[in-house]
Amino acid sequence: MRVFGYPSSRLAILGREAVVIAIATAGGALFATLGMPAAWLSGSMLMSTAVALMWPLPALRRPWFDSTMLLSGTILGSAATPEALAALGRYPASLLMLLVGVAAIMLATGAYLHRVARWPWIDALLAAAPGALSTVLAIAQEKGANIGRISVIQLFRLLVLVAFLPSLMQATGASAGAPVPVVTAVDPAAMLGLTMAGLLTGLCFERIGLAAPLMFGATFASAVLHSMGLVEGSLPMPVQIAVQILLGSTMGGRVAHIPRAELRGLFPLAIGGFAVSMGVAFLFAWPAAWLTGVPYASGMAAFAPGGLEAMAMLAFAMGLDTLYVGSHHLVRFVVIGLSMPLVLMRMKGEAPETGRGGGAGPPGPGR
Repeated sequence: MRVFGYPSSRLAILGREAVVIAIATAGGALFATLGMPAAWLSGSMLMSTAVALMWPLPALRRPWFDSTMLLSGTILGSAATPEALAALGRYPASLLMLLVGVAAIMLATGAYLHRVARWPWIDALLAAAPGALSTVLAIAQEKGANIGRISVIQLFRLLVLVAFLPSLMQATGASAGAPVPVVTAVDPAAMLGLTMAGLLTGLCFERIGLAAPLMFGATFASAVLHSMGLVEGSLPMPVQIAVQILLGSTMGGRVAHIPRAELRGLFPLAIGGFAVSMGVAFLFAWPAAWLTGVPYASGMAAFAPGGLEAMAMLAFAMGLDTLYVGSHHLVRFVVIGLSMPLVLMRMKGEAPETGRGGGAGPPGPGR
């Protein structure tokens, strides 16, 4: 049977996907109304997870995921403005400590998950990656890793940071008064050019075998164009919100497919992993802030293993040194984005050993 020229089965699939996206949108809108940081991402993820745990929801097909990765990389690459890159030269000692700290966080948290939970190293390292959540999700998808439990560990850390880091920073005496920058939106022609440049670069990255090529290709192309001053501004806010909703829906759906008994077993691991990663991050933040002469609150926000968008929003809200915080998270995102595909190039998802949180992962989008 055909309806408006389309097979009824195709319309049924589109209808189910529309329901999934509508649920995620409702969660993001609720969090945005409540004034939560990273509202559209965390709200859509939590609402999708909550609904899917009660009623099975279909995963969005692969084209949705690929489009989200392409646009997400384009948005993240726009952070590489000439001002942000110029700020990198002001904090050489702090940035060096950041690089060492990123490696220490991944090794310490990864070892915890590998030894305590007996996870394969690829799952442990992806779950331990400090920030760059969309990047980690893309790599996990490409490498066939257990995307569900990786998302649980990553999202638990992000949500706890978003919920509790502001009060912790206030307790340390953050300076106030930094203005919130106005982010301009590119025009439709520049948006088309950015996405096409990202797509072509991503296809080239795919040919040479990099993981998550669309994400990294779009990030690289966008970062080069922005750093050279050829493009100013990011994608329009409605597009950014749509990308966060689709990403949140994808993550929520993957978490929801984990058996409930295994999900309950993952929360103690998430708490332990959070404690390890935060302890290592703040251990490096103190000397870095002292060497640079910025408030320790700015150091905490710069070294906290959260997402670029969430930490930037918290820095704006707390009146911190936004260039210091943003430049550190930009460097960490670029380092993780460029190094992890190389580190994990020869690693493949393994059948997990028997242990806590060791069930099989859900299928990737569209698979």
